[in-house]
Amino acid sequence: MKVHHEGRGILISFFLIFLVIDVLAFLTSPYIAIPVFLLVSTLTLMGLAFNFFRSPNRHNEGEGQEDIIVAPADGKLVTIEEVYEGEILQAQCLKVSIFMSIYDVHANWFACNGVVRHVSHTEGNFYKAFLPKSSTENERSAVVIETPQGHRVLERQIAGAVARRIVTYPQVGEEGTINDFVGFIKFGSRIDLYLPLGTEIFIAPETKVKGNTTVIGKLPSL
Repeated sequence: MKVHHEGRGILISFFLIFLVIDVLAFLTSPYIAIPVFLLVSTLTLMGLAFNFFRSPNRHNEGEGQEDIIVAPADGKLVTIEEVYEGEILQAQCLKVSIFMSIYDVHANWFACNGVVRHVSHTEGNFYKAFLPKSSTENERSAVVIETPQGHRVLERQIAGAVARRIVTYPQVGEEGTINDFVGFIKFGSRIDLYLPLGTEIFIAPETKVKGNTTVIGKLPSL
């Protein structure tokens, strides 16, 4: 298990700050219980930070399949519903939402194979990511992928109540596969997929999914 490059600077900063705190506590406190408590606390926080920024090595063998939709992130599938996506696609879509807790891997992958046709970032609020209004009111980034079949799939990264930075990698015109990273969201967050109507979904709400691994659906034939 390696550390994602988005977290290296933060982890080094945490380590140095915690080191100074612990050393000063051991040098200045008249009671051994205080520095011991701080040491345990900082080690716990450091462990949680390492866990958050972990970057597992994964590879999906379905990279050559043109019609599959793969979970773009670890988390829980919380929503499957038909909606009108009026911000970018301006079409009726099947919306699939995945909520990521702070304990999940926060690297994000392409949900399907294809060419990037749109990339945008919208400033917004920081409501709790599991709330429906977070999809349209929170800070978010959007990537539209055109599949080899001609479908347009919108993958939207959404900041949560704690998340304060969304990183999105692809540029318009780039080709991506389900084994490529689309970005990273720092701390609790959510991803919404807007899929064409007729997409077959294989899993039910409240199901835990694994990014780059769980096949969540199949696009309709054109």
